Amino acid sequence: MKGFSNQFADLPDYILKITKEIWEDRGLATLNDYYAPDLPMRFPSGLVRGNQAVINGTMATLAEFPDRQLMGEDVIWSGDAEAGFLSSHRLLTTGTHKGHGFFGPPTGKSFQIRAIADCAAKDNAIYDEWLIRDTGGIVRQLGMEPRSFTQDLIAREGGPEACIKPFTAADDVDGGYNSRGNDNEWGAKLADILTRIMDKDFAVIPAEYDRACHVHHAGDRSDISWAGADQLWLPFRSSFPSATFKIDHVIGREDPLMSPRAAVRWSLSGKHDGYGSYGVPTGADVYIMGMTHAEFGPWGLRHEYTLVDEISIWKQILIHSGAL
Repeated sequence: MKGFSNQFADLPDYILKITKEIWEDRGLATLNDYYAPDLPMRFPSGLVRGNQAVINGTMATLAEFPDRQLMGEDVIWSGDAEAGFLSSHRLLTTGTHKGHGFFGPPTGKSFQIRAIADCAAKDNAIYDEWLIRDTGGIVRQLGMEPRSFTQDLIAREGGPEACIKPFTAADDVDGGYNSRGNDNEWGAKLADILTRIMDKDFAVIPAEYDRACHVHHAGDRSDISWAGADQLWLPFRSSFPSATFKIDHVIGREDPLMSPRAAVRWSLSGKHDGYGSYGVPTGADVYIMGMTHAEFGPWGLRHEYTLVDEISIWKQILIHSGAL
C-alpha cells in the first residue's frame, strides 16, 4: 500500500477501517485527511464538492440517526498504488430516526438498508466518489411512501423551481479518476447481463442466473429465483423503455475464500415514457445512476445487489409533471 499509512494492510482494510472511524467512532475531523479538499461526491440527489461539505453532510446524518452504523459487506476493487485504486464498497447500514433532518420530524423508527460507494483513492486519501443509498428503503421503513415523501420534500425545499435538483450527467465534473475498471472476466459477464436486461432480453435471467439466486433491489425489495429477478427488473425497465443505458465502470475479482464477484456502475438516461414502477408516463427527462454487485457460483449468478435512488427518480418526475 505505497503512499498509505502502514496501519492499513490492503485497500479493503483501508476502506473498512476509515468508514468505522468516521461514522461510528465520530472521527468526522479525520475527513480533513482521508478526503481530498476539493473532491467531488456524486449522489443521485446532487453533486457535493469538497471535504467540508462531506463533513457537514455526515454531521447532519448523525444528528438525524445518532446510532447510525455502517457494516462493510464487501469491497470489490481494482487498480494499484501507482495509478490509484477504485473501491466499490457495499455496506449494510442501520439507524434509528431520532432527530430532525432530510427525512422530516423524528419517527422513532429504525431502518436497515444497503448502500454502495465507489471511491477512488491514492496516497491515503479519497479524491473522487460516487455514492448511492437505498433512500426509498429508508422512507418505507420509516412508515412513508416514496412518491408522497418526495412531494413533501420538494415543498420543504421551496417548490419545483427552488428545490435541490437531482444529479444529471450534465452536472458531472472531472475529479481525476478516469479509469473504466479492469478486464476481469466476471466484470465482463455482469456487464453483459445488465446490458442484455436493458436491451429487454429478459431471457438472460434464466440463462445466466442460478435458479436459487437471491436478488436485492432498491426500495428494500428482495426476491428469489428467476421469477423474482424478472419482477424486480422488468417494471423498472418498463418505466423508461426508450432510455439509453450506459456502462460507466466495471470491476471483476477472484479472491481467496470468496466467490467470483463483480461491481458495475451504470446509468440510464431518457424519458419516463412507460408504465411500470413509476406510475403513469409523464415524459419527464430522467437521469438514473445505478450500481450493481454480483456473486457467481457453479450454476450462474447467485447473489445480485442493485441500487438506484427512488426518491431522486420521483423528484425528476414530479418536478416535470407538477403533480405536487
